[in-house]
Amino acid sequence: MDYKERAMANFKNGYNCCQAVLLAFADDLGIDEKTAVLISSPFGGGMGRMREVCGAVSGMFMVAGLKNGYADPKAFAEKSDLYALVAEMAGEYKKENGSIICRELLEGVKTTEGSTPEQRTEGYYKKRPCAEIVGCAAEIAAKKLGFTE
Repeated sequence: MDYKERAMANFKNGYNCCQAVLLAFADDLGIDEKTAVLISSPFGGGMGRMREVCGAVSGMFMVAGLKNGYADPKAFAEKSDLYALVAEMAGEYKKENGSIICRELLEGVKTTEGSTPEQRTEGYYKKRPCAEIVGCAAEIAAKKLGFTE
């Protein structure tokens, strides 16, 4: 199973968009699954259902940070390189999906307001582009970060 398929399966198994993407790469990044899903849990629904930056995008960036990030606060060149990579990944995602903002990606989809997540029903999955979007983010991360299947 490739990263795209893993991420889509994770989403369909109930993980939020950010969790679905990060979890698809957890083994290859050397991060245990529990840590991956806990650290990415607040980013679903465009950051806590606020419909801001898409959780799949946040997950994609988390993968980039774990693969190509920096730990030294004075690592200016590494920081610059990472930020350029993030911008490149965001640009490709936006080209594919039209936006990196959750509410824009869900435009035209009837959703409930507030912080309470919607129940994951068959209808939920049918009306949303999220599974495909999660797959797209994982595919971009795998390609841009040099992960091989």
